[in-house]
Amino acid sequence: MILSLAVQVTPASTQQAVGYPSLFLLVVVGALVPVVPTGALVSSAAVVAFHQESPLALLVVFGVAAFAAFLGDMALYWLGRRGMHSKNGSRWLAAIRDRAPEERLAQAQEKLADHGVLVLVLSRLVPAGRIPVMLACLMAKMPLREFARGDVPACLAWAVTYQLIGILGGSLFAEPWQGVAVAVGLTVVISAAPAVWRRLRRTASSS
Repeated sequence: MILSLAVQVTPASTQQAVGYPSLFLLVVVGALVPVVPTGALVSSAAVVAFHQESPLALLVVFGVAAFAAFLGDMALYWLGRRGMHSKNGSRWLAAIRDRAPEERLAQAQEKLADHGVLVLVLSRLVPAGRIPVMLACLMAKMPLREFARGDVPACLAWAVTYQLIGILGGSLFAEPWQGVAVAVGLTVVISAAPAVWRRLRRTASSS
C-alpha cells in the first residue's frame, strides 16, 4: 500500500498523497497497538517529503511523527496504569505483558534501576524495546509525569532516526517510490535484526 501511494506522489502533491493527518493517526494507533510498522511509515513520509519543493515538509513530518508517538505512548502508559490499579487488570495491560518476554523485562528493569528515565530514549530506538521498558516503568509505579519527561526525548530521537532513514532513501533515487522501497527495506531489516540475532545465539548455544 505504501509503495502504491508513493508511485502516484509528485513533489507538489506529497502532502495530499501521504496525508499528515493519516500519518498522525497511524503513528498513534501504532503506539497503542504495536503491530503497525510506524518506523516504516515515518521513513516513507520522509522520502516523499524530501522530494517536495517546500523546505518545511520534512520539519512537518518530524513534528507530526514525534507528537503522535508521544501521545500514543502516554495513552498506552495511562491505560497500563489503570490496569495495574484494577483487580482484574485490563486488556491493554495484558497486551503489554504479552509483548514483554521475561528475559527482556528483566533486562529493562535492571536498566531502569541503573539509568532511570534515560532508558526510555534507548527503548524507542531498539526494536521491540519500548514495550518491555514501559512494563518495567509500570511495575516500578513510575508516575505519569516522570514517564512523560523521559518519553519526550525518546520520541524526538525516534522520529529523527527514522526520518534520516527516509532522507537517505530519498536522496539515492529520483523517484519517490524507489526511495520508499529502500526506506521500508531498511526499517524491516533493522526491526528484524535483533530477533534473528537472538535466534542464532540460542541455536549456537544449544548445538
